[in-house]
Amino acid sequence: MSDNKKQEKDFTSEVDALLPEADKLAKSGKLQDALDKLFVLEKQTRNAADLSSTTRLAKAIVQHTYDARDFALLNSSVQILSKKHGQLKAVIQAFVEQVIEWLPEIKSRDGLEKWLELVETLRSVTEGKIFLETPRARVTLLLSHHHEGVAKEDSELQKVKESLQTASDLLSDLQVETYSSMERREKTEFILEQMRLLIAVARRKDAEEGKGKDGKDTLGGGEAEWVKVRVGGRKVNEQFLTEKENEDLKLKYYDLMIQHALHHSAYLDVAKYYYKIWETPSIKEDVNGKGKSALEHIVYYIVLAPHNNEQSDMLHHLYIDPPLAKLELHYNLVKCFVTKELMRWPGIQSIYGGFLRKTQVFKAEKQWEDLHTRVIEHNIRVIAEYYSRIKLERLRSLLDLSLKQTEEMLSRLVVSGTVWARIDRPVGIVNFRSKRSAEEVMNDWSSDMQKLLGLVEKTWMGMNAAQAAQARVKAAAGSSS
Repeated sequence: MSDNKKQEKDFTSEVDALLPEADKLAKSGKLQDALDKLFVLEKQTRNAADLSSTTRLAKAIVQHTYDARDFALLNSSVQILSKKHGQLKAVIQAFVEQVIEWLPEIKSRDGLEKWLELVETLRSVTEGKIFLETPRARVTLLLSHHHEGVAKEDSELQKVKESLQTASDLLSDLQVETYSSMERREKTEFILEQMRLLIAVARRKDAEEGKGKDGKDTLGGGEAEWVKVRVGGRKVNEQFLTEKENEDLKLKYYDLMIQHALHHSAYLDVAKYYYKIWETPSIKEDVNGKGKSALEHIVYYIVLAPHNNEQSDMLHHLYIDPPLAKLELHYNLVKCFVTKELMRWPGIQSIYGGFLRKTQVFKAEKQWEDLHTRVIEHNIRVIAEYYSRIKLERLRSLLDLSLKQTEEMLSRLVVSGTVWARIDRPVGIVNFRSKRSAEEVMNDWSSDMQKLLGLVEKTWMGMNAAQAAQARVKAAAGSSS
C-alpha cells in the first residue's frame, strides 16, 4: 500500500473505453461480468501505479454494486479493493469517501440493517490506517449517534444503559486531537461530542448509585466519566473558541464545563464559565435575553463560591461593572458581600428570598443552604476584623445560629485559614487576635513612636511658620505707623 511508486504507464485511454462497456453490461443485468472486466484492468493500472485510472476504476466498481443494490457485493468489493497488494492510499481514500456519502440515503431507503453492515465494513477497512483516520472518525460518529438514538427509543433500562455506554465508548476511543488531517473546528466538534456523551453516561450512573451531585472524590458511580470530561475539556483550545465563527462551539463547550463544575459544586468555576459566555458578543448584545441571564448567573455563583483571593477579586470587579447596576436586586446582593457590614440572615431571606427561590439555581435546597453558609462566613470575617475578643453568646446572636452551629462554622473558617480564632469555652470568649511575641510588640511600639515624633515635628514646624508669619505682620504694621 504505497503512493511512492513511480507511474510506469498511462491507462487513460483503456479506462475511457472500458467504463462505458462495463456500464452497459451492468445495466443489462450482467453485473458480475462488468465487475470482472473492471477488476482485470484495475490490477494492471494498480501495478503500473496509474493513480488516476485506478481511482476511476475503483469508484466505478463500488458505484455499480451500489446502483444494483447488491450490498453483500458492495461490502465485499470495498474490502477486496482495500486489501489489494500495492493498493494506492489515495485510491482507498477516494472510494471510502464515496461510500460514506451514500450512508444517509442507504439508511433511509434500504433500512437500518444494510446501513449497519456497511458502517461496520467501513470501520473495518479504515482501522489502523492513519491516512483514513478522518473518514473513520466520521463513520464512528454516525454509529455513535445511532446507538444514542437506540438508547432514547428503548424502554428497557438495561438496553438503554448498554446503548448509551456503547455510544460513548465508540467516540472516546478516537484520539481526534492527534489527527493531522482533520480541521481544527471538526476536531473541536468531536471532542465536545465525546464530553456530551460522557456526561450523559455519568449522570445515568450517578442516578443508579443514588449519588447525585454531592461532589465526592471517589470513582464510584459515574466519577470515572466525570474525570474524562475534565480531561476532554483540557484538549479544547479556548483561544480558538474566541473567534467569531466558532461562537456556537464556545457556547456548547462552556455549557458542558458548567455541568462538570456544578457536579463538583465548584461554584467559582461555574461563575468564570458564565463570565466567558457573557463576554461573547452575540450574548452581550442581547441585553434583555441571554446576556441578562448570563450576568444573573454570574452573580448567583460568585456569591455561592467560598471566599478566597480569586473569588474576592472577581466579586469586586463585577461590582463596579456598569451593566450590573441595571439589575438592581442583583447589584444590591453583590453590594452586601462587598461591604464590610453584617448581613443578618433573616433580613436576607425577607429581601431576596422570595425572588431567589424562584430561580432555577436556588430552587435546589443545597444551593440555598450554601448561600446561608456564605452569608455566615462573610459575617464572621467582618466580626473578626472589628473585634479582637467577643463573647460566644454575642457572636451566636450576631450570626443567628445556635452555639453548636457557631462553633462549627468558626472552626471551619479557622481550618481553611480564612480567619484566626481561638475559643475559650470555659469562659465563653472567642479571641480573634493571636498572641504576639515581644519582638512584634516592640516593633509596633517603635513604629508608633516614629509616627508620633513625626507628628510632633510637623506640628512644631507649623507653629514656627505661623509665629514667623505673625511676626512679619506685626513688623509691617509697626513700620507703617
